[in-house]
Amino acid sequence: MMNGRLTEPIYLDYNATTPIAHEVAEEMAPYLYGRFGNPSSAHPYGVIARQAVELARTQLAGLLGSEPGEIVFTSGGTESDNQAIKGVALAQRERGNHVITSAVEHPAVLKVCDWLVEQEFRVTILPVDATGLVDPSNLERAITRDTLLVSAMHANNEVGTIQPVAELARIAHAHGALMHTDAAQSIGKIPVDVNELEVDLLSVAGHKLYAPKGIGGLYIRTGVQLIPLLHGAGHEGGRRPGTENVLEIVGLGRAAEIAQRDLNGVRAHFQALRDRLHRGLVRELGQDSIRLNGHPELRLPNTLNVSFHGVEANALLVAISDEVAVSSGAACHAGQVDLSAVLQAMRVPVDWAMGTVRFSVGRDTTAEEIDRAVAAVAEAVRRLRREHPLDA
Repeated sequence: MMNGRLTEPIYLDYNATTPIAHEVAEEMAPYLYGRFGNPSSAHPYGVIARQAVELARTQLAGLLGSEPGEIVFTSGGTESDNQAIKGVALAQRERGNHVITSAVEHPAVLKVCDWLVEQEFRVTILPVDATGLVDPSNLERAITRDTLLVSAMHANNEVGTIQPVAELARIAHAHGALMHTDAAQSIGKIPVDVNELEVDLLSVAGHKLYAPKGIGGLYIRTGVQLIPLLHGAGHEGGRRPGTENVLEIVGLGRAAEIAQRDLNGVRAHFQALRDRLHRGLVRELGQDSIRLNGHPELRLPNTLNVSFHGVEANALLVAISDEVAVSSGAACHAGQVDLSAVLQAMRVPVDWAMGTVRFSVGRDTTAEEIDRAVAAVAEAVRRLRREHPLDA
């Protein structure tokens, strides 16, 4: 065992979720037992819980460069995205009815935009280039006086491409619109400062940050008005009713503090291992049989998305399942190839896209694990090409 996880198979799917860090678990432990008070209660049990919640709010605000009062705790990234987009659209509907997003957003954004269309809002989806980048000039052309909100993720969960959020925000603000970014994947991997990004709303997902699943946050710049998704008592400053999840809020706060403390070190660690993995696969299989997806430079330091030519991704995942845990970008069945929306938006050719795998390294990944993963993946790719050759 290492950090509470199995050493086999090698875990290279940290963009999907992360384990709870030991320091985070230790911080949470007292709130499983004696410190169980309701933060809204006035007696000492409640006061202790309230102090813990407010400390966590300060810790998360410190990571993001915001004021503590601008942080609302949620159940995770999906709720945060929903609250940001629906909240702005419904609160400002009398001013306009237009929302702009990109083609490579998480479903927690795109599905909300689908819902807005059903509510008779207009939604414009900006295209991306072959590396997954939004061109700010396309936003300039799409934005109108009726645009309420622009939502573009900070970094893509599949290919790692980092969007020019600050530039998009400046365009949005010049036209009177607000700017939201989903930063679930970028926090803890690259600097995320709400003032440098110039955003009005920013979504956080705890389980991407070595905190528990089921906890997240939403940064709401002072003065931004939202319609709450839920109705009840006046928790979280009246912005998100429901008794606070003290246990997991404490975990998120500690995880944010650790992320801020360790950012420079983990960035270097991530990039060294990501590049070691890429070089190893190219060395074993040849440059011409591997395609890098995403921007070659403007991408997360821990994320490697590659396509193996002549291989079906789902077959590869099965072949290596006992040795390496990763995610695929395509599924092949009944003669059909289902590509992820991100690969489609980037216009990755089908014969490449069908063999797409996302590797994502984490704080606990070692060079030895990377070398073992390279050997296992390369052997499986070669075997699949021999046993199940695909037409070019």
